[in-house]
Amino acid sequence: MILKLKRTPGIYLVGFMGSGKTTVGRGLAWELGWTFADIDEEIESSQGCSIAHIFDIHGEAEFRRIETESIRGHVKAVERGRPSVIALGGGAFAQDENVELLQNNGVSIWLDCPLDIVRARVRQAEHRPLARDPEKLELLYVERKPAYARSDYRIEVSGNDPAAVVASILNLPIF
Repeated sequence: MILKLKRTPGIYLVGFMGSGKTTVGRGLAWELGWTFADIDEEIESSQGCSIAHIFDIHGEAEFRRIETESIRGHVKAVERGRPSVIALGGGAFAQDENVELLQNNGVSIWLDCPLDIVRARVRQAEHRPLARDPEKLELLYVERKPAYARSDYRIEVSGNDPAAVVASILNLPIF
């Protein structure tokens, strides 16, 4: 395992909505014997409502503030030596403040999933406020790619086998 990951044992999964961050994150955490957290699930639990509701009532800026605070809490746990795999929301790594928090406190891995697979996965997902309009979804996908490319590693997601993605991550030179 690389020294950076030994010092701050955090793996942050980044990527577009529907790329498999939660499913892969759970599998990876299980394989490593680490804890797992999904930032979006935590926000919904702590706020007592869906992310779509937060967007609709309070706006994206308020959601991003809550998201950053949740990420900050996990980074503090990682800094204290708590090994964690954390699935970030699709827009989290597009926020410079979050990238700065994560860069020195573990390793970020981009799950790069093609748009056609994303579309199939989020087609019926009304709980995803930014997936409601197909044209806006594609534009957002294209806009966020450069942000995701700042991650430490990139794993191509080419199908619907999360175990294969976990295996690809475990084959990275960080372990």
